[in-house]
Amino acid sequence: MKVQGAKSVYGASVGILMLEARFPRIPGDMGNGQTWPFPVQYKVVKQASPDTVVRNGATGLLESFIKAGQELIDQGVDGITTNCGFLALMQDELQQALPVPVATSSLMQVPMVEALLPKGKKAGILTISSSTLTDEHLKAANVPLDTPIQGTDAGKEFTRAILDNEEFLDVELAREDNVRFARELVQKNPDVGAIILECTNMVPYAADIRAATGLPVFSIYSFVTWFQSGLTPRSFNTPFLDGTPIRY
Repeated sequence: MKVQGAKSVYGASVGILMLEARFPRIPGDMGNGQTWPFPVQYKVVKQASPDTVVRNGATGLLESFIKAGQELIDQGVDGITTNCGFLALMQDELQQALPVPVATSSLMQVPMVEALLPKGKKAGILTISSSTLTDEHLKAANVPLDTPIQGTDAGKEFTRAILDNEEFLDVELAREDNVRFARELVQKNPDVGAIILECTNMVPYAADIRAATGLPVFSIYSFVTWFQSGLTPRSFNTPFLDGTPIRY
């Protein structure tokens, strides 16, 4: 058997462009390698702080993200994602600049999820910062502009600890914030039939949100797991190559 090379790193099909941050990344967080059931490759984008990306529109960082994405591709990844839903703003530019599939934001799931829901139901978004999630972000991710949105901005812990890039995180308070505002999203919008978590740091609380609201919850974890399944399809070694039918 002969095999062909050309990559520096093998087995990690997904490359993740990371913000430069120091807050704790607990299991479930996109930036914790233990979160993933498959290998991933990380690249930190210098000066891309949570505050710069979420509160200030990632101004001036596009070229840095393109360069970092190309470096991951040169190492051997087959697809690129990012670890902030607000980077939907860069979807078109990264998609045009890089020679592999790009999935910047969990928000890109909204149209797909809405196609699954019962008549009269729509997706709702839980975000780390409703004050800075704009129509431009929604348009970039092909999200309908009338999509219900609820932020965790007014919570006790989660938004502040992440966006202020603090070194300590009270996980239980962060969990309470996420559950509280997910419930508020559903209470304010009875037509919400599923919740999309914009923020990649919300994944550790997805099961709690599902339990509290009774609704399906989609996140960057569900999105990238789906993404990776296309980049590296599972092989079932089905023995039909010689045309002989197999009886099961």
